[in-house]
Amino acid sequence: MTGLLAVSACQVAGGDDDADDGAHRLNTMRAFPLQAYVPDPEAADSKAVGTAQWILARRCMVGLGFTGFGMLDLRTVESTYPVRQGTLHGSSRLGDDSPYGVDDPDLAAQQGYHNLLPREQESERPLEWPADQHIALTGTFQSGDSHEAHGRPVPEGGCLGQAARQLYGPEPAPVKIGVLKLSGYYSVPMQLWAEAQKQARKDPAWKKADRAWSDCMRDKGFHYPDPDRASLDTDWFGRDKPSVKEKKTAAADARCKLDTGYIQAVFAVESGRQKAVIAGHRKALEDRRVMNEKAVVKARKIIAAEN
Repeated sequence: MTGLLAVSACQVAGGDDDADDGAHRLNTMRAFPLQAYVPDPEAADSKAVGTAQWILARRCMVGLGFTGFGMLDLRTVESTYPVRQGTLHGSSRLGDDSPYGVDDPDLAAQQGYHNLLPREQESERPLEWPADQHIALTGTFQSGDSHEAHGRPVPEGGCLGQAARQLYGPEPAPVKIGVLKLSGYYSVPMQLWAEAQKQARKDPAWKKADRAWSDCMRDKGFHYPDPDRASLDTDWFGRDKPSVKEKKTAAADARCKLDTGYIQAVFAVESGRQKAVIAGHRKALEDRRVMNEKAVVKARKIIAAEN
């Protein structure tokens, strides 16, 4: 969902360290109002739910005949989602963890747009699993796969999906965001986030920020209408390391965001739109928050019983 999250607000003259620090603080997921309804995966409560989900999934896997799972060390799987062996998965280094892209000219000059990792820490690499175990864990099937494991039916969503339902209850119906179908227990805030951003991008203040950024880039010899076009230039894809051109473009992108007050400008617009959608969907969002609180209580009981 990082690609769904973006910005706009008051313009600030460049070169001000305080203004630059303010831009960095706003260019994080936690700065947005809707983030209050999406648990932080690094928080203790979220980690407890993740551990409990794997405890329940481990029991399920044993029940499906994978007896070796009884000895599975949960520390090796926490904070990961299974990947099927032999399947290509997110190995590209292209991207940026920040919702508004690069905002540090020095770092961008070194890494271009290949800034995958959060500022705070590296993300866990997913573990690869044999096909039969991956099917049982996730309930995802390829052509020709059996829907049974050792003669027992694989539950919907696999053992991890079953465990999630035990913690959270029935999964809400999927929602559509453009051509994407979004499922999961936090699809409601994510859908609202996408709607708020779509509205924000149409706001005159956002468009004004795009023009100011684009003018700044043109003065530096780069021609893009907005930051997304720069970061998603196809010239950057398919490379393990950034090219010299990519580094120069990214550095100019970050410098222009700071010099034009781009992040402050677009954040003001998007956060305002988020506050509006929160006010209009407060009950649905509060229901999701209560759901998460109950899941945390269940998770801690499961962990305590296991120890």
